Amino acid sequence: MSSSPPATPGATPRRAAVASLVGTTIEWYDFYLYATAAALVFAPLFFTDADPATGVLASFATYAAGFGARPIGAVVAGHLGDRIGRRAVLVGSLVLMGVATTLIGLLPTYPTVGLLAPVLLVVLRLAQGLAVGAEWAGAVLMAVEHAEPERRRGLFGSFPQIGSSAGMLLASGVYTAVLAIAGREAFLVGAWRIPFLLSAVLVVVGLAIRLTLADPAVFTAARDAGTLARRPVLEVLRTDWRTVLLTVGSRIAQNALYILATTFALTYLARATPARPRAPA
Repeated sequence: MSSSPPATPGATPRRAAVASLVGTTIEWYDFYLYATAAALVFAPLFFTDADPATGVLASFATYAAGFGARPIGAVVAGHLGDRIGRRAVLVGSLVLMGVATTLIGLLPTYPTVGLLAPVLLVVLRLAQGLAVGAEWAGAVLMAVEHAEPERRRGLFGSFPQIGSSAGMLLASGVYTAVLAIAGREAFLVGAWRIPFLLSAVLVVVGLAIRLTLADPAVFTAARDAGTLARRPVLEVLRTDWRTVLLTVGSRIAQNALYILATTFALTYLARATPARPRAPA
């Protein structure tokens, strides 16, 4: 008669789901915050010498760099998560994202340091991509592996996906609020940094929640029994490569449409919508 692994102290299913939701929300807040800034403010700040169209394209190129880094972050985090534990990797991804986003808020712009400004922006964007690549699957695993009974795994696995949408709403809301309070001119001068600097506060909140968790009992049982895979990523590619390819293809299609709707559309609307004339006093 088989028995489930013993419950891990301080790791209730509800707490694991909430921690995954909050952590994913914070990570995607940072990621989408960059998307909004790339669409609306980075071109004049970091590509000052370029004409407006080229500046926007260059800004979106830095945005794309994060997507190039995401698979690398996922592979590295997948290996480490299956070797040293889920919590350690998720804590590391949250810290990396928070540090990168906060540093973006402190970056000097092109008029101050020249080409060094966009170079540093790309480096920090790559760090964001690594972090969010490490976050999503790890957060899903943390929630699913803690779920009890097993029939609720689908429900708990949905919490990190909710965090993605919540992060976008939070980023858009903070951006809009700061812009409305500061005004367009002051926003470009320096207020654009405020949403990025707020990431430091959010990361502290996320860490306070995530550090209370322990690794799932199913993982600790496999680790204690010495049955963890030595090269987990290679093992998955060897045994389930068709599933990997199907998943990658479906995610690319979904992400492409989502990013077009939420990011590139911002630039189009900002440039295509004429300013409304003010009513006479």
